[in-house]
Amino acid sequence: MGSLEGLYVHVPFCPTLCPYCDFQVVRRFGGIVEAYLKRLGEEARELHASHPEPLQTLYLGGGTPSFLRSAELARLREALPWGLEGAEVTLEANPGTLNRERLELLRALGVNRLSIGVQSFQDPVLKTLGRAHGRKGALKAVEMSLETGFRTSLDLILGLPGQELEADLREARALGVGHISAYTLQIEPGTPFELANLHTDEEQEALAFERAEEILGEAGLVRYEVSNFARPGQESRHNRLYWQTRFWGALGPGAAGHYRAGQGVYSRRTTNPPLPRWLGGEAPLVEEIGPLEHAREALMLGLRLREGVDVQAIERRTGLELWEALSPRMEKLVAQGALRAEGQRLSVPNLNLVHGAVLELWEGLEASPL
Repeated sequence: MGSLEGLYVHVPFCPTLCPYCDFQVVRRFGGIVEAYLKRLGEEARELHASHPEPLQTLYLGGGTPSFLRSAELARLREALPWGLEGAEVTLEANPGTLNRERLELLRALGVNRLSIGVQSFQDPVLKTLGRAHGRKGALKAVEMSLETGFRTSLDLILGLPGQELEADLREARALGVGHISAYTLQIEPGTPFELANLHTDEEQEALAFERAEEILGEAGLVRYEVSNFARPGQESRHNRLYWQTRFWGALGPGAAGHYRAGQGVYSRRTTNPPLPRWLGGEAPLVEEIGPLEHAREALMLGLRLREGVDVQAIERRTGLELWEALSPRMEKLVAQGALRAEGQRLSVPNLNLVHGAVLELWEGLEASPL
């Protein structure tokens, strides 16, 4: 089946269920964590049997992986039989689940990068978001993470009602972290925010990203992807696997992976079932990705990166003559200043306008005889 570069592990447990969240998350109850760890170990052994090579990245996401107890975290690491020497090992954490003892344990378990869900440093905003921590807790968690030697990323939500945006951005910038993921609030169907009829303002969201690019850029945090800012060398290696349509494995309920496939099919995407069915051993949903669909995904995800996407590399992978098919729409976008072409690399000068450029290029592919 070919080697994997990374592994995503979904840990579905959270101390609180935020009103904007539509991820597969649950509170812990009864023996649910024990059952999860047992099934995770079984699934990991199955995947390792066909993909035993050491990993370049491991991402423990959620949920809130740091919500697990110390012995549970140790068991989680023991359940993953892959070598991790030199790998980027990221764990998502909420500020209220971190203390110095916990951080030292995570270091001992091989975690070297933390993604801390701060969201805002303003107490009224955090209360609206249903977060369990306050400003002081967020600041303390980031400070301890840096002092303990972790590569530290923090999450911010931009353009929130009542948010003093520039104050949040400047506070985040002043902390000295190497990476910031900045998102706008998504109102997902069925969430309490959607049921409360909350709405977002696309124009305000675009302005928020412009200010984030300016303010964070003043501290050397470059917008290297639509929603991510980093100092040089601090970019997320794991997330690059997604944006560059490379290959990673997936463990845990709802987790999605991307695997090499045989002749005639470019790759396979797998999506695990929800927690109850996953615990029962139900197999993942498997979707075969053909060359043209891969090309579409590679363009969509690659153009999210500041560096853009190498069309020639996609051609080599798929055997499709993409440059010729894209040329009419591409030349139009370049003339408009909405796209940059350097050699056979395409990029979007204004990352706020990626969506429009992608749709235009997709239409070009649809109209071509590929």
